[in-house]
Amino acid sequence: GPTNLACPRPSRTSAIPMPNARSSLPTPVMLGLAVAVVLDTAIQIAWKMALAGMPANSPFAAVAAAALKNPLFYLAMALLVAQLVNWTRVLARADLSFAQPFTALSYITVMAFSSRLLHESLSARKLGGVALILVGVYFISRTPSRTAASGEPQNPPSTP
Repeated sequence: GPTNLACPRPSRTSAIPMPNARSSLPTPVMLGLAVAVVLDTAIQIAWKMALAGMPANSPFAAVAAAALKNPLFYLAMALLVAQLVNWTRVLARADLSFAQPFTALSYITVMAFSSRLLHESLSARKLGGVALILVGVYFISRTPSRTAASGEPQNPPSTP
């Protein structure tokens, strides 16, 4: 009989797999990133409030002495330790190139709380910057949180 010269239709299973456009973000990573933003916001606000009232041209020794007398300074230091512990856990579960950009969300929360609690002004340029940060974080959130497959160690490249 006649030979069928038509190109065979590829089966569904032989199609080239397309990368997932949106990776699912593991819950521990998502929570760790949220905690990082909250902690960074609290650190910045506590730090600023601890130094409120200091003249801008104060010598460092005077600023340090005033900070050491203010409980908000110690709160900021405790929050920094909590941030270190949290960040260590996040980086154990996600690539730095994925996790670090998410912390830019704290720029937005710090700005919002600074406006509300410290009566700092918001300008159109600051709000435009917020929009750019949100766009950047959105694009990064659409990438995988880890380069290596789940369960594989994330080792830095060896040096010769």
